[in-house]
Order: sequence, then C-alpha cells, then structure tokens
Amino acid sequence: MAKRGKRLKKALSQVDRTRTYALQEAVDTLKSLPAAKFDETVDIAFRLGIDPRQGDQTVRGAVSLPHGTGKDVKVVVIATGDTAAAAEAAGADLVGYEDVLERIKGGWLEFDVMIATPQTMQKVRTLGRVLGPRGLMPNPRTGTVTDDPAAAVSEAKKGRVEYRADRTGCVHVPVGKVSFTAEALVANTEVVVNEVRRAKPETIKGQYLLSCTLSSTMGPGIKLAISGGNA
Repeated sequence: MAKRGKRLKKALSQVDRTRTYALQEAVDTLKSLPAAKFDETVDIAFRLGIDPRQGDQTVRGAVSLPHGTGKDVKVVVIATGDTAAAAEAAGADLVGYEDVLERIKGGWLEFDVMIATPQTMQKVRTLGRVLGPRGLMPNPRTGTVTDDPAAAVSEAKKGRVEYRADRTGCVHVPVGKVSFTAEALVANTEVVVNEVRRAKPETIKGQYLLSCTLSSTMGPGIKLAISGGNA
C-alpha cells in the first residue's frame, strides 16, 4: 500500500488540478505519469447537465472506437437457427437460447456484451433484474438487439463500447489502454466526445457538457478543456 500511495502522490504532483488541458496535452500528461504494475484502462468521464429522472433526457448509445479498447471482449449471442450459426462464425464466444438463459439464471455472468435477436427478447427480458444492473441487457439503441447479430458481434470485438448516463448524470466510457500510442488515445477520445455531444437530448436548454475528465485506472483525473455550451 505504501508503494501505491507513493506512486499516486507523485502522479498527483504532475497534474495541475486547477486548470483544464487540451486533449493532446492531457493524453501526453497521462502517459508520462508513474506506471502501475498492469496496463491501466484509460477512461473519459462526463458530467452532464441533464435530469436522468426525466425520460426525455436519457443519454445512452454505443460507439465504435477506431483503435479498439485493448480488451478481449467476451460476447454472448441469444439466437437460433441460421442466425445463431452466423453469429458463431463471426466470433461470438457463446451462442444459444434457452440453454444460455438458464445458465445465466443460475449465476453465470462471465461475459461483457449480450446480443439478442428481436424474436428472443421476450425471454431475455425475464432476466432483467440480473442483466440490467450490470449493463448487460440488450437494447436496440445500442445495436445489441438486432436481426443481424453477426455484424454486431464483429463491431463488439473490434471495439464498440456502450455508454449510459447514470442516476447522477455522469457518463464513463473506456477509450483504450495506457500502452496505446498517444495518437490512438486522442483519436478514440475524440470519437467518444463527438458521440456524447451528438447524443444531447433536444429538451436540454442550458449547458450540456458541464465537465470532462480523462484518467487511468490508478491515476488522477485530468480535466479536459472541452466546451459544453448549448450547442
């Protein structure tokens, strides 16, 4: 613990918490911080000027990162027949229907993404209390309820990430690993920022992007100079 505290203290000394950083400078600073003993995930966090309790102010979707996430994504597909066979050929880690749902009902949750066809959703929804809190419930808005699960599997494996505002109006999205090049992290982050901007609810009249912070798993937050405005 002492070593970890010493590393974090040094990292904090290298970040000016009183100012905001341009994206390139933020990434360069993040990559210069003392490294942990594992390849940390880089995350971007937004604080949004929304009221998540209002149904017309939901911020949710998915976006494909040009350089992926650096993570081996485990994908489960709920489908039958030729559609299931195509999903398996596309690289899904597990494909099935009632057998897979029974396995999940029994407590198995060792996957990152679930994709389902519209025809199977009636039974998938019965596991809402299990899948929902973990962000695993398939949803048409994120492309995980589809008649073409094979294409969705390919997208997920390449680095498609889902995002959703929590009850406090914050959104957290992984944009890569510390080991990525600065160029790759900048490109991934720009795509996410543009996507979250695009997802602005039409009912928002005031400032939308209140703040934005870039950080690694074990590192301090670096505030980004990204204007929120009304646009």
